[in-house]
Parts: sequence; structure tokens; C-alpha cells
Amino acid sequence: MAKKSGNRSLSILTTEMQFEMERIESLWKDMEAVNFDKPLSDQDRLNDRRLHSIWNIKKQEVQSIRYVIVDSNAQLNTPECKAVVIKPMKETTGSIFYIHGGGWSLCDLVTHEGLMRALANASNKNVIAIEYRLAPQHPFPEGLLDLVAAYRAILDTPEKYGLGCGPVVIAGDSAGANLALAVMLHEQKFQRPLPVGALLFYGCFGLDFETPSYKTFSEGYLLTRDIMQQLWNWYLPKAEDRFDPLAVPLLAKDSQLISLPPMFLSTGEVDPLASDSLLLKDRLDAIGREDQLWIEKGTVHGYMEMVFQLEASRRTHEKAGIAVNMFIDKALRGR
Repeated sequence: MAKKSGNRSLSILTTEMQFEMERIESLWKDMEAVNFDKPLSDQDRLNDRRLHSIWNIKKQEVQSIRYVIVDSNAQLNTPECKAVVIKPMKETTGSIFYIHGGGWSLCDLVTHEGLMRALANASNKNVIAIEYRLAPQHPFPEGLLDLVAAYRAILDTPEKYGLGCGPVVIAGDSAGANLALAVMLHEQKFQRPLPVGALLFYGCFGLDFETPSYKTFSEGYLLTRDIMQQLWNWYLPKAEDRFDPLAVPLLAKDSQLISLPPMFLSTGEVDPLASDSLLLKDRLDAIGREDQLWIEKGTVHGYMEMVFQLEASRRTHEKAGIAVNMFIDKALRGR
């Protein structure tokens, strides 16, 4: 995310979002920014973690949080990955496989802990997430394959992670939403089991940087169009990968999209990526699907992390939790 506010109109933001933007700028002013002009270093990622820490000072209480290892997968040529399992205060059947955002290049289990705790409690489901390999050092499809390997491990040996044998919902924010959709398309391609539903929070699904939201909110609202272009360049250095639906999900054919599990889409209104969710919803509607789309008015990219600062964040978590239980209950009834 960009530290500098750039040009922005405060009037389009809700009052609570305006206050939060002022708080963010006040706390970030003495923190070192991420340098997007060169390949990211470990120091850049540490700086980014510090920027995100302002939303993890206070976190929701959960039953437990523990770290485990997902084994390497020889078939997919993936290494072992660190994972976290978050047990909610009230646990019911089913689990969420969560994929953190960060433009395929930033963030980790620490930056998104607060969000994942809130989602676990809102849904009453265990949440498991991994640290996948990041671009530009590990471009497409390396991080995606890490997630595919972890997803298969969760389905094959849920007891190893304390998850039980209930249905699994996949979820992610921003680039994590892109990857969640890509995991489903990947597993569909190989005729493997799919999750019973998906939560896609303000995802980046296409490569069109001239959409209405990219043009209207190109700078001044934490995430900028310039940053997104750089992140895509790091993730997809090979030109041919820009035509692969596993990298750019809006390129998926109708025949692929129609058979995916039900989805809950959400986006903040004041987000350069907002049009991506709208375009995906239009594609899904056009083929006769009935997926949910929630637009949180007057909020910026990343608002789901601002659990203790925004009623809007808590509201979307609640709606996502309802969707998770609907997906899982339907799957259990169908057994």
C-alpha cells in the first residue's frame, strides 16, 4: 500500500473511513515505506508488515492459534510451507482455507492475523492459511502451486491440522482472492474436488487498468494503479502468462465459471480494484449463476483488515460468515 495520500476526495468516504484515513497517515508518517521501484527485499517486506501492524494492535480473542507445517509436494514440486490454524471462540463443522493478499509479493500470516481471527469468529469455523512463495523472486505459478498443494493436503489429511472432516470454503483478499479463484480453476482443470464455496474480498481478476474504478481511484486511497501495475509485472514477467486464466481469472471461459462453487464477492466502493469484482459478477450473472456481491460504500482497499476501526469491516465479516455457513450447510445436506 502507498503511504502518501496523493489526490483524493474526502467526500466520497464515509465518516468512519475519513477518520481511519487520518489515523493511518498519522501512524504511518514515521514508518519507512515500501520501495516499489525495485524488486522487493526482505527489508521491504518487514516495512510492509510494520505498516499493517496498525490493524493488529488489537485482535479478537479466539480459542487458540497454532502454527504447523504443510509438507512439500513432489508431484507439484512445492516446498513445505508454514501454516497457521485459528480456532474460533465457537467452533462448528467446516473450515476456511484463507489466502492472504499483498499483490502476490507482500504480506504474510502476521499481517492478516487480525482479519483471519475476525473471519473465524464471524463464521464459527476454523481458519487455516499458509505462507506461500512470493513474487518477484517466485513469479506465477509458484505461489499458486504452493496453495494448490496446501489445499489438497487439507482435504486429504484434515486431522493433521486439527480441522475435522467437514466441508472446506476457500477465501482470500485482493491478490488472495485472485489466487483463491485460480486454485478452484486449477483443481477443476484436473477434475479434483472443489471447495463448497468461496469468499472473494476485493479481488484483482483482470489486467485492464482503464476500468472505471482504476481511472476514478488511481491514487489517494492506499492502493494505487501504479502499484498494481508493478505488482502484476512482478507476478507475470512472462508475456504468455498474461493469457492464462489461472493468472488472470477474468479470462476463464463461461464453461469453466459455470461449474465453480457458489461465491460471495465483496469490495469497497473506493478501491481501484472495485470494477474487477463488478466485472466478475457480470460474467457470473450472464451465465445464469446467482452469486452474492456486497459493495461497502465509502470504503477503501484493505478495509477488511480494519476490524476494530470500521463498522463496515465488521459488517462485511458478518455477511461473509453467513455465506460460509450457507455454503457448508448446503454441502452437508447434500451428502
